[in-house]
Amino acid sequence: MLPAPRSLIAAALGTLMSAASCGGGGRVDPVHARTAFDGVTALTYVKAQLDFGPRIPGTDGARRCGDWIVAQMRSRADTVVIQTWADTTAGGVVLPLRNILARFRPAATDRVLYVTHWDTRPVSDEARDTALRKVPVPGANDGASGVALFIALGDVLKKTPPSVGVDLLFVDGEDYGTFTPMHDVLLGSTYFAAHLPGSDYHPLFGVLWDMIGDRNLRIYQEGNSLQQAPEVVARVWRTAADLGYDRFFVPESHYTMTDDHIPLLKAGLRVIDVIDYESEAAGYHHTPDDTFDKVSSSSLQVVGDVATTLVTQ
Repeated sequence: MLPAPRSLIAAALGTLMSAASCGGGGRVDPVHARTAFDGVTALTYVKAQLDFGPRIPGTDGARRCGDWIVAQMRSRADTVVIQTWADTTAGGVVLPLRNILARFRPAATDRVLYVTHWDTRPVSDEARDTALRKVPVPGANDGASGVALFIALGDVLKKTPPSVGVDLLFVDGEDYGTFTPMHDVLLGSTYFAAHLPGSDYHPLFGVLWDMIGDRNLRIYQEGNSLQQAPEVVARVWRTAADLGYDRFFVPESHYTMTDDHIPLLKAGLRVIDVIDYESEAAGYHHTPDDTFDKVSSSSLQVVGDVATTLVTQ
């Protein structure tokens, strides 16, 4: 993703258990869960993904991680639909790609669509050290945090069915190519927008969850979302405020992003981007420093509580 373009056009500006117990770094004050969502368990799902290595389309790490996500969701969701296709890049590389759609209450007419990307970037093009710019991004926050959110949310929805139908969409190929100019990015969301589950598929609303695990969580309202689906932005931020999380979900706009919500908005779906692109997250975005220590169980708890409440009340 880039701040407009997923380029940033900002309008204004230890161990697994020890990380879990102190919030993965401790910058977010520990929070008390408002729902059945478990942020500490979600953090273990971040670590599980990092153990596969980079999840770059066409690599063994991506294949194994994708298989793991499918297995996780098949044990939780009512239905799992897999979209597979090949995409030829601007450079002539043929990429095998896979979207994973986990559905809860698939027969329900009223539905909510949640989206996250599960791939990682093949190059660290924003690294300050030029020698590191060809190194793959580990993708702890930019990729693994959203996937962890969905799997932990699946834990909740398996035990307590949601009040509406819920579709958890894991898209592939979001971060492969370049955002300026735009080549070979947003591949999975673009494919899904052209291959919806049905001709009458029109969720009540949708949310893209991206980079939501940062230790110093501070999520502002994204510009394209405010312009094209302001009522969804209002719903999400109102829910966060009702939970007492207004210091994490700040009702101000600081950036405009080119992200996976754009192809879905173009397809007529009311999908917004919930993304933390503030100073700390932006500082290690698309670099080798996007590592496990950047992600916090407390931040995952905050976002998980909001995501859970939106579909259970």
